[in-house]
Amino acid sequence: MTVARLIAQLRRLHRWVAPFVVLPLLTSVITGTAYRVLRDWFGISRDDAHWLMSLHEGEWLGPQLEPVVVILNGVGVLWLIVTGGSMVLQSWRTSWKQRSEKGEPAG
Repeated sequence: MTVARLIAQLRRLHRWVAPFVVLPLLTSVITGTAYRVLRDWFGISRDDAHWLMSLHEGEWLGPQLEPVVVILNGVGVLWLIVTGGSMVLQSWRTSWKQRSEKGEPAG
């Protein structure tokens, strides 16, 4: 498989997986940030803000599925970093290559 085909396949997979990963990650970001801000800046007690941590950690799914949420969030972040990073690198390479072909400085 050529590098171009591999990059094209990564783009397709990234585009397919991202919508499924973004909602749980967005939930984690919002609830984790809100919990910390409410506790530190507004002095909300741990008990009053616990519902945010319950959402953040997937506790509401029960003890069997809670670890699954954490693992899937971690795998989702890694997946998006690797595939997104590879797309960025490919874009940079293409840009550098086009500049060097035109005789412009690559940097």
